Amino acid sequence: MRRGMRRTLLAIAGAFCAAALYLLAWPVPVDPVAWTPPADEGLTGAYTPNDILRAARAVELDGHSGPEDIALGPDGSVYASMQDGVILRIPRRGGRQVIFAETGGRPLGIEALPDGSFVVANAVLGLQQVHPDGSVAMLVDRIDGEPLRYADDVAVARDGRIYFTEASTKFGAADYGGTLESSLLDILEHGGNGLLLEHYPASGTTRIVLDGLNFPNGVAVSDDQQYLLVAETGSYRILKYWLDGPHKGTSEVLLDNLPGFPDNINTGLNGRFWIGLVAPRNELLDRISGRPFLRKVVQRLPRFLRPKPAASSHAIAINGEGEVLMNLQDPDARFPLLTGALELPDRLYLSTLDGPYLPFIDKANLL
Repeated sequence: MRRGMRRTLLAIAGAFCAAALYLLAWPVPVDPVAWTPPADEGLTGAYTPNDILRAARAVELDGHSGPEDIALGPDGSVYASMQDGVILRIPRRGGRQVIFAETGGRPLGIEALPDGSFVVANAVLGLQQVHPDGSVAMLVDRIDGEPLRYADDVAVARDGRIYFTEASTKFGAADYGGTLESSLLDILEHGGNGLLLEHYPASGTTRIVLDGLNFPNGVAVSDDQQYLLVAETGSYRILKYWLDGPHKGTSEVLLDNLPGFPDNINTGLNGRFWIGLVAPRNELLDRISGRPFLRKVVQRLPRFLRPKPAASSHAIAINGEGEVLMNLQDPDARFPLLTGALELPDRLYLSTLDGPYLPFIDKANLL
């Protein structure tokens, strides 16, 4: 009996040591960098909870899911980048939904061009152009000789220049199990792996505008073409980069300490910018932000124990001075993981990372 008990205790001790060794030393892909996030003030002030989005409804997507970004086409239809790699054309006033294009990979940001085509940030393949007939051409798949690993959002200036983000040069969507999985790795590392890029279609050249960003995501150009905004998801903030004027070529923090992770930015009406807060901030991530070793330990935990996005439905509108103009929430989170919004005169469409629907809310409900 004593011998059996001893064996049992040795087995338990061995298992404990193996588990401890795994948690302390097993190789992980992240190499976390210490940083100090601003203190989370939660849903207070301009972000006070409300139930405005309870009035939202949804268009079912005929078996497709995850309209991560949406754009208004020249025919008045809504075009959405879907999880299965297609661009879906969705008539606004009823009618049959059709697959407009097959991009391959995972299309994210989408913007209409004056000639009726679209430019698409494909997280797996790079920056693409989808022509009016649905054919797809590659615009950019490398920068400075390195392949693009995570093209994310895109914006087009009136002079034709295309701005887009590479959310991570290290954790590619194709290499780490998809866009969500790779984003979680990059945000956990906080290693400044992201880029803001500028592409000149006339010459076919592309340059780095900003580097060292922590998961740069949404990008949008102002109506007056003086500046653009970039959502730095991993740092809970919005950056402003000047395209013209006395501050041309410089950047500044426009809006800091957001209560969630900002995703897409879409130019709205009357000088508004719409931002989806895809998930609220995570208390554990903030607590261990200054402890790289503990963040490695977190990555070694079983998947179900690691921090993951909490269900939330939250979108905001801001102006170019960083003032929050509108704050839309649904405490029931019926449409979680909101990434952004497309504002039309009568309706606000909401993009989502997942889900077999395209939410929308009539603007009469916002007044």
